[in-house]
Amino acid sequence: MSSTESSGDGGKWLDAHYDPVAGIYTFSSCVDLADLSGDGENRLVVGDLGSGSTGMKLKVYRGTALMSESTLLDLPAGLVAFFMDLHEPRIPAVAVASGPCIYVYKNLRPYFKFTLPGLEINTLEQDVWQQVKEGQIDPLTLKEMLESIRKKADVPLSVRSLRFLSLEPQDMDEFVELHKHLPLKRQTVITCIGTLKKNMADEDGVSCLVIGTESSEVFILDPEAFIILSKMLLPAVPTIMDVTGQFDVEFRITVVCRNGNIYILRREMDKPKYCIELSSHAVGLVRVGKNVVVGCTDESLQGFTQKGKKLWKTVLAAPITTMASMDLPTRGFQAVLVGLANCEVQLYRDKNLLSTIKTPDVVTSICFGRYGREDGTLIMTTKGGGLMVKILKRTAAFDDRDGTPGPPLAQSVRLNVPKKTKLYVDQTLRERENGLTMHRAFQMDLSRLRLAAAKAYVKALESSLTPMSSSLTEPLKMNAVVQGLGPSFKLTLNVQNTAACRPVMNLAISFLYDESLYRMRNPYMRIPLLVPGLIYPVETFVECTSDKGISDIIKVFVLHEGRSSPLLTAHINMPVSEGLTLN
Repeated sequence: MSSTESSGDGGKWLDAHYDPVAGIYTFSSCVDLADLSGDGENRLVVGDLGSGSTGMKLKVYRGTALMSESTLLDLPAGLVAFFMDLHEPRIPAVAVASGPCIYVYKNLRPYFKFTLPGLEINTLEQDVWQQVKEGQIDPLTLKEMLESIRKKADVPLSVRSLRFLSLEPQDMDEFVELHKHLPLKRQTVITCIGTLKKNMADEDGVSCLVIGTESSEVFILDPEAFIILSKMLLPAVPTIMDVTGQFDVEFRITVVCRNGNIYILRREMDKPKYCIELSSHAVGLVRVGKNVVVGCTDESLQGFTQKGKKLWKTVLAAPITTMASMDLPTRGFQAVLVGLANCEVQLYRDKNLLSTIKTPDVVTSICFGRYGREDGTLIMTTKGGGLMVKILKRTAAFDDRDGTPGPPLAQSVRLNVPKKTKLYVDQTLRERENGLTMHRAFQMDLSRLRLAAAKAYVKALESSLTPMSSSLTEPLKMNAVVQGLGPSFKLTLNVQNTAACRPVMNLAISFLYDESLYRMRNPYMRIPLLVPGLIYPVETFVECTSDKGISDIIKVFVLHEGRSSPLLTAHINMPVSEGLTLN
């Protein structure tokens, strides 16, 4: 392959091949690279959609030349290369998902066909077709009965009935005569396909097939017997799938569904463990390490953890047409290739744009990997059927901040902070050298703190500023409750004698308040004899006389006859009178 430098990508890629009339119409899910001959050279395997109704083919390219092609019976929904046994030489098989079947090719020849199990048939629908077979009803009556069943039944109609309902009246008789003697079936179809290593993580390890169906189910198939090993149910129809792990150990299946959500399936679980709700529908999903990158229809690229936590989001210049992973194990480099509708392919690592490739047409599929004997090969197909091959230069270097607006580079430079162990050693040396001085300073500060606390406590006791009495002869406790919206408030004081057996008498309660704000009916009240343990409620009414919407503190003093200092004091924060505000 002759190579020339590409001009629209910063000089990081070599243009190896471009054929604008290759006639390849496909998507990224139907493209793969595999060594199909065991000679160490990878081939390009393509599931070609043809015109959409005819010309569907399985094509294999070697270099720039078409090596072989096989006709497919239906539109391919996905294509994967996988090792199905341990036989030598180690040559992978190719599985093509098409309609309700998986066609397995080995040595580029048909090897096995797996068909999805049939679905439950509506009994009413079956009875109606049986009556048609026996000549009891005509096609017009059949149409009315099928439409009634479709509106009311829980089980959907079969493809035959749905096709019959879409026909014109003049075509119904011919359709009924052609199909009434055939058995009625309801079959689902495959929407996406992937591979899962069975028990070894090696590159050439045996892999199971993982398929998503239109009936919102995910099946894991045995690679040799093609029996269903596991079946999982989703809330919606899967469209895109990413699989990682090993079936016998632990695996994780990340599935994008038509309801706009992403579900994560784990081993030995029939239903999803995590759910990621997107703001718009997803058009692509790529796993990078332990995170997943999702492309959405709102022209955005978003990053999530494998448990569904959103990490970042970046807005793109155009709608996304396709996505693929760019993995270079030799360099330890992982990124995401994003094809856009403005004839660009952009390379992202996290939310940072690393490189942009200009293309002559809109790209519909991307595949990156080893092609031939070259590791860093980028293969793209275009909307017009073209085939493009680019090779990554061995001297190419990608900078995380290449061409993206945002904070300066200095902000991402890590500070030269000493290690924690060095800080610990320096601190211990300082403590050894100044241990006596540090201990004296600590003891001095502690003594000052204790002295300040003791002075504040003595002052509170001497002035009776606390709601609990410190007197041994009259140990009292009091709390206050204010009720009402205003301007009149009900003030209840709950007084309790906390002594063991001695009653308290000759007590009174006095209130101190701002007379310009409040008016009290009983500013001075006597308290009857207090029996130990009982709570005595003392009630009075306070009226707010101000219309300014302000409040103040009312001080309550519990006094003993013949003494000037109160036994205890309480400060009541009065609420703002809402009654005056409403008036």
